[in-house]
Amino acid sequence: MTKHIPIEAASTCTAVSPSAVLDSAHLGEIRGAFGTIALDDRALRRTWKARLQTLLAIAGPGLIVMVGDNDAGAFGTYTQAGQNYGTTLLWTLLLLIPVLYVNQEMVVRLGAVTGVGHARLIFARFGKFWGAFSVADLFLLNALTLVTEFIGVSLALRYLGLPQIWGVIAAALIITLAVSTGDFRRFERFALVLVGGSLLLIPIALMLHPPLPQLTHDFFVPKMPEGAPLSDVMLLIIAIVGTTIAPWQLFFQQSYLIDKRITPRFIRYERWDLCIGIALVIIGAVAMIGFSAAAFAGRPEFGAYTDALGTAHGIEQAAGRLPAILFALALLDASIIGAAAVSLATAYAIGDVFAVAHSLHRKPSEAKGFYAVYAGLIAFAAALVVTPGMPLGLLTNAVQTLAGVLLPSATVFLLLLCNDKAVLGPWANGRAQNLFTGAIVAVLVLLSVILTASVLYPDIGEDWIVGILLGGGAGALLLSLIVMLVSRPRGEVREAAPPAVVSYGDPTEWRMQPLTALPAAHLSGLSRTWMVVLRGYLVLAAGLVLYRIAELVATKL
Repeated sequence: MTKHIPIEAASTCTAVSPSAVLDSAHLGEIRGAFGTIALDDRALRRTWKARLQTLLAIAGPGLIVMVGDNDAGAFGTYTQAGQNYGTTLLWTLLLLIPVLYVNQEMVVRLGAVTGVGHARLIFARFGKFWGAFSVADLFLLNALTLVTEFIGVSLALRYLGLPQIWGVIAAALIITLAVSTGDFRRFERFALVLVGGSLLLIPIALMLHPPLPQLTHDFFVPKMPEGAPLSDVMLLIIAIVGTTIAPWQLFFQQSYLIDKRITPRFIRYERWDLCIGIALVIIGAVAMIGFSAAAFAGRPEFGAYTDALGTAHGIEQAAGRLPAILFALALLDASIIGAAAVSLATAYAIGDVFAVAHSLHRKPSEAKGFYAVYAGLIAFAAALVVTPGMPLGLLTNAVQTLAGVLLPSATVFLLLLCNDKAVLGPWANGRAQNLFTGAIVAVLVLLSVILTASVLYPDIGEDWIVGILLGGGAGALLLSLIVMLVSRPRGEVREAAPPAVVSYGDPTEWRMQPLTALPAAHLSGLSRTWMVVLRGYLVLAAGLVLYRIAELVATKL
């Protein structure tokens, strides 16, 4: 039986260069769903056939994380956008494409170069407080997100006329067993079959045939729905952002990519895997908004969204039983892959932090803690959904709110890690990436503030929303200028020494050293200030949101 290896010894097990991998199962040949790449394979891929074979072997992490994000919550958000506002919000998806790529591409580099999961890196580079903060948030949010996945399973089964309780239990068992075989390739094939199932959304769109010229226009030309309250539209836009970019994605893709044993030599292919996944997500989202708009256009239900079950009935009335059945099957497929990915993200993070065996290459007897966390989360979520009288709608609202509150902090940590030269070396961010990602963080924080305010004060008006956007943007610029002025060195100005030139050699062979060998992380004054501000905001916002949720629960009892 292969034994788990500690951080300090991990570097001696790889033939490439010292690395910080925590589990010996993360070292060796790549055994993907559609091919194998030997550990010592350094052949140049000169032909299209060789490149395609390599891409097929590498493909998986990007596809699964992206399609997994089009889960039950995404079905609800996108179909709500189509039913309530037609296709007028399609342009938000276009704006999210570069955000998706930039965020997840940074995760690709972190995983391939470091060999260490996202949670462990946060612990090692920012200390125990922030590490515990991020993992506790992830655990809570993922547990609640799993509940929404099984709500999706329940709604799909209800439409198909199947028993919900036994169906939810069966889905939980399938999701658990698919991961617990001890064969990484077997799970990846299972997951990629579910990725293929997401294509069921395309024939549904063809059957309801929303006007293609209108789809194209609204995808490329931003506009707001006419006559709709700005506050309602803004909240839905925030929901679309939160649905498309979720914190669990960062933790899942980095750990799954490490578990697949992908190294810097194959980052280029993993980027293509990610691009294909993003394309599938956007196609699925456009299809859902498009066919929902077509199904409810001109009907009394337009503008009165209920849930995915209501969407299925609306599709049946508009185009017949077949597309509605396909929609229910697509929802079931999305909920299963979403549940598997979210649970794995948590199990990987816990295994990483506590340095216990955590790999799909291992059997349950070899990684008891890893599989126990995974199965426990699945069982918890399924049990909540089948419990009579459980306020599932309230839980769904809590998930969306907490995701909106916690998203900015996940992006901040990602940005700081990708600027850490000790972690990424030649793969660290450039200035353009930092500027773009910094702007993303600022926008996410402002959207998070609006979402939090709207939960606490449901009657918030348009003036307040505009005020938050303008005031928040101006405040961020002012605080940055103040910190830059305060941090500027005073007194005698000395000529700065030229920066030392660091030679990293071949970037495709460079990997991070074991964590214990890294120099201490250095944060600038501006970064420390923003960390403190972000910490204070998260504590205040999360506390207020939880108080509001508890208040709502009390009124229902």
